[in-house]
Amino acid sequence: MATKLQVLGDKGEELVRSKVDCPKCKRTTKSLRALPRNFRCADLICDFCGFLAQVKTVTVEDINQVPNNILGAAWGPQKERMDAGIYFPLFVVLMPPRSKGSPQIYYLSADMQTREMFVPRKPLSASARRAGWQGYIIDLSKAKAQPVLLK
Repeated sequence: MATKLQVLGDKGEELVRSKVDCPKCKRTTKSLRALPRNFRCADLICDFCGFLAQVKTVTVEDINQVPNNILGAAWGPQKERMDAGIYFPLFVVLMPPRSKGSPQIYYLSADMQTREMFVPRKPLSASARRAGWQGYIIDLSKAKAQPVLLK
């Protein structure tokens, strides 16, 4: 059974798939497809050109202001990719609370990302259900540019 955060993430991914053309090949046939849940560091793939992207969805009061900090996922796979020089473009979906207004989709290309914007969190304690697991925070204030609003 999906958690509230997973349901929110699924809604954001569906919104991007239904509203956004592939940024790489510009395909307008809604070629972005969901990758399997828990695929490491990426959520969408273009079924034409192979473009990969990550989607982060957050509920915010002001959909016109991208938050500086967004929860990432597992730190280990993210660090491995960064060590190899691999960064995936990022879609940030801002959802208004309680259906107040329409969601906004922002985009941050891979070349505008920096290693410093991915900040590891403290590992979970030994008594936690997933003891030792370590996540990260995406600090968008440390990107080379702010995410752009897609129309």
